[in-house]
Amino acid sequence: MTDEIRLAFAHPSERAQALAPARPMRDRISLRDHIVEVEIGAFQAERGTTQRLRFNVVVEVRPHPAPLEDDVDRVLSYDTITEAIAAELSSERLNLLETLADRIAERILAEPQAMRAFVRIEKLDRGPGALGVEIVRDRRPDAPRLVEPADPEDAALHHPLVVFLSNAAIADPDLPRWLDRMAGGAHPVVLCVGAPDAPAPRSAIAPAQRRIDLLAIEQNAWVLAGRDPRCVVRGSRTEIDWAMKHRQFTVWAPSKIVLDSVEHPSVSPRDALALALWLAHGLQAARVLVIGADALPETGGLDVTAVAPGAVLDAL
Repeated sequence: MTDEIRLAFAHPSERAQALAPARPMRDRISLRDHIVEVEIGAFQAERGTTQRLRFNVVVEVRPHPAPLEDDVDRVLSYDTITEAIAAELSSERLNLLETLADRIAERILAEPQAMRAFVRIEKLDRGPGALGVEIVRDRRPDAPRLVEPADPEDAALHHPLVVFLSNAAIADPDLPRWLDRMAGGAHPVVLCVGAPDAPAPRSAIAPAQRRIDLLAIEQNAWVLAGRDPRCVVRGSRTEIDWAMKHRQFTVWAPSKIVLDSVEHPSVSPRDALALALWLAHGLQAARVLVIGADALPETGGLDVTAVAPGAVLDAL
């Protein structure tokens, strides 16, 4: 029991070594005491502020079958670990260290040589000591490499058509025909809307007003969902990615992605079209179609077409 307690609080490299006799011979590479400052956490007090995270990672690797000959390309680089951490921290704002640790391990284990990963993450600023989690993950036999798809048709699924609909466009009787045409296009479709015409409540507190404005957009997203059963409201990047992969429509509910983004959008939710363009940048949209808007904001290099409701079919 004493040894188990010692190993529980030891560096992941000691745990890896203690378990080695039961496993095939493997090499290990490690990252110790890597500290990054980031916004993370489920509590409201952790939003809008950064805190230090300490990472300790050990990766068991399959030895290279040929002599190394001092060739860096024959070993798993230390950069693989730090880049996995940086990639997951930059992808979206997370609430849980457990989620972050699991994603880092999965990314590392997508490398062909990586067989097992020990990941320990600790918050250094949330209490008198370090608060953290530690996970151990084994490589799955079917672990994919994290690369872009080579097939152009598959690649198209990762670059959607983002469509912004004004309130007049949402109510237009031709909406089902527009959706029919969009469904037959080369790209999956993400639909965005603004707030309803009715005025939203007002608050003198900026974070409260931000949530009110985002929820107003989401109310209108459900209005659009009520117009056609193909319009499904989705609020997370995971849901949107799944829908794009399966060629299903998404109506964007912005609260989660906006509030959990690593780099919060500089635009106000009251400017719903600018917010939709921010999403289009994040999704690397192939094209943006704006239906019924009075004026376009700065597009930031996106391929944006603005049309009146009567010209939608021609634009598609």
